Amino acid sequence: METYLLDWANLLLRWLHVIVAIAWIGSSFYFVFLDSSLTPPQDEQLRREGVSGELWAVHGGGFYHPVKYAVAPPKLPDHLHWFYWESYTTWLSGFALFLVSYLWSPSVYLIDPKVMAWSPPAAIATALGFLVVFWLLYDLICRTLGQTRNGDAKVGALVAVLVALAAWLATELFAGRAAFLLVGAMLATAMSANVFVWIIPGQRKVVAALRQGQPVDPVHGQRGKQRSVHNTYFTLPVLFAMLSNHYSFTYGHEHNGLVLIGMMAAGAAIRQFFVLRHGFKLGRNRHPWPYAAVGVALLLALIAWLKPAPAPVVAVPETVGFAQVQPVLAQRCVMCHGEALQSKGVRLDSPAEVQRHAQAVYQQVVVTRLMPMNNATGITEEERALLGAWFKGGARID
Repeated sequence: METYLLDWANLLLRWLHVIVAIAWIGSSFYFVFLDSSLTPPQDEQLRREGVSGELWAVHGGGFYHPVKYAVAPPKLPDHLHWFYWESYTTWLSGFALFLVSYLWSPSVYLIDPKVMAWSPPAAIATALGFLVVFWLLYDLICRTLGQTRNGDAKVGALVAVLVALAAWLATELFAGRAAFLLVGAMLATAMSANVFVWIIPGQRKVVAALRQGQPVDPVHGQRGKQRSVHNTYFTLPVLFAMLSNHYSFTYGHEHNGLVLIGMMAAGAAIRQFFVLRHGFKLGRNRHPWPYAAVGVALLLALIAWLKPAPAPVVAVPETVGFAQVQPVLAQRCVMCHGEALQSKGVRLDSPAEVQRHAQAVYQQVVVTRLMPMNNATGITEEERALLGAWFKGGARID
């Protein structure tokens, strides 16, 4: 029953997490686009009111005319929409999902004895430490260098080094699948902390000062802008890290740390292309194609590097019956997919159940090689080939 309830919690939390993440990333992308696409207002009245930029757009059968004030409108409206619950809900649902999946069963998901043999409490504490320590170091870099000359470039370079070091360290400590996800969670934590610690509090101070008729400290806008820009560059690396658990050829590689660093760098470069493209269309900067070229080149290099070696030829009988694969399933799979555990609602301890899940077994064990998790049960290439031949032969149980 516990496994069944955990599966439901995983499903519902993942559903919620994806929905709110779409809302957060969508609004973030939109405002980056909006800031980059604003043009000086044509209407004199708007200029007198302090409007610094405007955009005309058409969508869904209607015309829209968003404007941006350099400081604030002549009179603050009674109702302001605040963009923060998208961020908070994304982080809370993501952390809850991380809890019920990875932290609840660290021996299965977090720990790979071939990488690092340590106790579950130590692995959990270290994983949580990644989230906290990265944020503290990242925030320190931003606060100490962000306001100096060429501060944005210095911060960007140091943060890139920090992310690369964290990615390498994670893959040296945790199972590859967990390491990739943990680095994504680490960056997502920094993104949400930027909103919670700096962006929203700064905006609240600005609004409070305006309502009281006091001068506005420009540092709040500068900090908010800086952290928002960082968040948009973190987005594509985070999305890759979250999706990578479906693709074992990335996190299962011998040098998976370099794979993770390369994919995140490609994502950041491609995001830079899209950010600058808006300005290029208005003649504000050169065409940013080199960033796209770098990102695509990195992806192509990784595709070539990760190309699998020819699969070893494993001799299997022409006809494989259920009696030959049943011992393999009993030794390698039933401990997690038997009557006692039934992980993901899959049982492999009876002929009827094996036949029912034959497609999933073939896909997960033979094709994607995601199972057994971290190959904890030590399945061999011969055994995978045996299962593949049995499935291709009709997956018969008689």
